[in-house]
Amino acid sequence: MKLAEPPSCSSPSAIVFIGRNRRGNWVAQEQNGLYGGLFVNRAQAVKYALFENGHHPETIVELALEIELDMGGTPASGPASLVAGATARHVA
Repeated sequence: MKLAEPPSCSSPSAIVFIGRNRRGNWVAQEQNGLYGGLFVNRAQAVKYALFENGHHPETIVELALEIELDMGGTPASGPASLVAGATARHVA
């Protein structure tokens, strides 16, 4: 029996932010910095986010502001801190 690697997400309610960084690359990052990545296009960022969050499109939020990949795991400086004043839309 072949085992597949499970997604990194421990909870289906984890929010994943996607958007562009200052260089124009697409970023996908979980709200607490548990996982994330850089992508050349939006479709790949969304595909990654769906895989990592257990295929829950309702928890993917596209930000209108720039987002930088921060894998430091500090929620206060991560993408979640941007949401309060950011223009965002759900991808689903």
